[in-house]
Amino acid sequence: QVQLVESGGGLVQPGGSLRLSCASSANFESFDTMNWYRQTPGKQRELVAGITAIDTTYYQDSLKGRFTISKDNTKNTVYLEMNSLKTEDTAAYYCNAVRSGGFSFWGQGTQVTVSS
Repeated sequence: QVQLVESGGGLVQPGGSLRLSCASSANFESFDTMNWYRQTPGKQRELVAGITAIDTTYYQDSLKGRFTISKDNTKNTVYLEMNSLKTEDTAAYYCNAVRSGGFSFWGQGTQVTVSS
């Protein structure tokens, strides 16, 4: 069973930055893509950013330029660097790993709150 553990969430003021981390119990080479999603109460979970096995990245259009996804295969960890944070970025952020064959794994989430 794959375990994904997120960390790095917390309270930050508008305009501030946070870096989220997601550590995997499985080797990254077993995944096709690693993604970050976020969800606020009453809304659907939405894709924030993703990175493929060959390091191709993709982002929600509205977040391009403020958020950066990266990964360290030696640590089996994916990161989400978030800059110029806005109150509307407040959400629970989830790590997701996708493996060929339709397998999808989720972390437990980490809360990000942007507030003055």
